[in-house]
Amino acid sequence: MKQMPLFRFFSLLLVVGLSTNVLVLKAQSASQSPWSLEQCIDYARENNLTVKKQFLQVQLSREDLKQSKASFLPSLNANATHVYNWGQTIDQYTNQFATERVRSNNFNLSADLDLFSGFQKLNRLKMMQTNLQISQLQVEKTVNDISLNVATYYLQVLFYIELKKTSEAQLQVTREQVERTRKMVEAGSIAQGELFNIEAQAATEEQAVAEANNNLNISYLTLAQLLDVNDNPGFSITIPDLSRFDIGQPLPEPMQVYQLALGNQPEIKGAELGVISADQSLKSTRGSAYPTISLNASWGTGYSGAAKKLDTIAGSSSFGTFKTIPFSDQLTQNENKSAGLFLRVPIFNGYQSRTAIQKAKIGLESARIDLEITKNNLLKVVQQAYADALAAQIKYEAANKKVNASAESFHYAEQKFAVGMMTSYEYNESKKNLVKAESDLLQARFDFIFKTKVLDFYMGKELTLK
Repeated sequence: MKQMPLFRFFSLLLVVGLSTNVLVLKAQSASQSPWSLEQCIDYARENNLTVKKQFLQVQLSREDLKQSKASFLPSLNANATHVYNWGQTIDQYTNQFATERVRSNNFNLSADLDLFSGFQKLNRLKMMQTNLQISQLQVEKTVNDISLNVATYYLQVLFYIELKKTSEAQLQVTREQVERTRKMVEAGSIAQGELFNIEAQAATEEQAVAEANNNLNISYLTLAQLLDVNDNPGFSITIPDLSRFDIGQPLPEPMQVYQLALGNQPEIKGAELGVISADQSLKSTRGSAYPTISLNASWGTGYSGAAKKLDTIAGSSSFGTFKTIPFSDQLTQNENKSAGLFLRVPIFNGYQSRTAIQKAKIGLESARIDLEITKNNLLKVVQQAYADALAAQIKYEAANKKVNASAESFHYAEQKFAVGMMTSYEYNESKKNLVKAESDLLQARFDFIFKTKVLDFYMGKELTLK
């Protein structure tokens, strides 16, 4: 009975240990579970180093905006000095010549507030707000570019997965044909050379499988590097059902895609805001040519070792010594205050304001041209994407017809080769044609899917294979 608590203790340790192992296994399984396209894109958006660096630019823009807001506050400065003078000098507090070493202290507080400066600060604040929006849109543009890259390499991995399966299936058919040919040779129905040809074809297809596997590994590596998950040895992707994609679906008109893209693509919004920012910069620069009004207030005091007073002897008005006025008394006696309004009218400053205004005007015109260039580039990209999708669709239809014809031809060749009515060379040529046709069809299918996804992207739709 005394051993029961100890037994329960070890039982509890065993249960905890098993639970911990289960959690570890689950964590490992989760880290090695296949990634969907959506998961890859989400991970890249959150962890890609280029995106992180772009977010730093957003933080810098926020700091610029904070500084622009703070510029409306008054400035406050304090000054203090502790000085020793030797030789003949005029003491600023006694206005007397001093020839011995004199210690002096000065203390000053001053505050300045701009009341009017040609709305420079107001327009600069608006410009900083606009620049923050531009930097946020640049992050979105970077995210979009990375998302398209992820989709490209994700579909590339899918292509090589399917190509590898097709190559392995073709190799299996050839291996079975090798066995049938060997039996026919042993039976004396065909020559030994026919077996050699089929075996050579099998070796060629084994090489094709190895090449497809190498390409698959490279495409996996490329995708992993883009996602910065190189430390995940079990990285793999899910195999979505792509059969539901209708290759014969009508494509949206390019101008329809373009009009939608104008409203959702961040580079267009960023270029439009760039024009607004340049206009705000021009308004702020023009303010430098206006008069400015500011308010200033100051307080100061000080101490001088040369400030002395007569310390008379008690009961006598004729005799006494001069002693330095105490520090605290001087701070009170030397106190001074001031407040005033200041008007500054720029008359001539070497054409600095004029030059700055002209440069701001040029910057505004440059921003307008950048907007038109961005729109033109977007139109070209959309038109190219449409042309690529249409070409991929036509290529797929042609490849599909070729596969059907090549499959019928190969089936007929199999039957003829089985009864010795076709040479192994002719059989291999028929099979090569089928393999190439299937590979072309597979490539055209993935190419069409990607091109249509690019069109969907510019139409503002989410990149997904669901």
